Amino acid sequence: MTVTLRPATDDDLMGVGALHQRSRVAAYSSFLPAEALADPTAEAMGRYWTERWRWERDTHRLTVAERAGTLVGFTHLGPDDQDDPETGLLNAIHLEPAEQGQGVGRALMLDALDAMRSRGWRRAVLWVLARNAHALEFYRRGGWTPTGDERDEAIGSAQTRQIRYARPL
Repeated sequence: MTVTLRPATDDDLMGVGALHQRSRVAAYSSFLPAEALADPTAEAMGRYWTERWRWERDTHRLTVAERAGTLVGFTHLGPDDQDDPETGLLNAIHLEPAEQGQGVGRALMLDALDAMRSRGWRRAVLWVLARNAHALEFYRRGGWTPTGDERDEAIGSAQTRQIRYARPL
């Protein structure tokens, strides 16, 4: 069955939050404790996306993927978090866990890269959890390479190491 990509609407945001929560738990549960992934809840994530989108809709892009009318993934992109005017930041690609390996992530990534090009950016960057082997391989196959930059961020009660990846547009 075909996957359709489209801009997110306000009606999608609670679903985006719930999907984001399910995706995080599935992707990170092998290396983060359950208590770190229990909060925020799916509902709280929906409220987070609703509030975030209120402030970012003019500068960012939120795209959803649907299969047979059901939300199965999303991307979120915007300006670089280090204020490089020639660089766009891929903030997120999240999928329903059952959609992994079905081509949805690749379609979302290619769409995001095209959107970044159309905004005039010459380079794309993202942050990925250092222990997320599946995501590291996904991005490597997509032409992304580590920049050498790293940071620590909390996910719930757990500190995580993140690696910055980049690729030309």
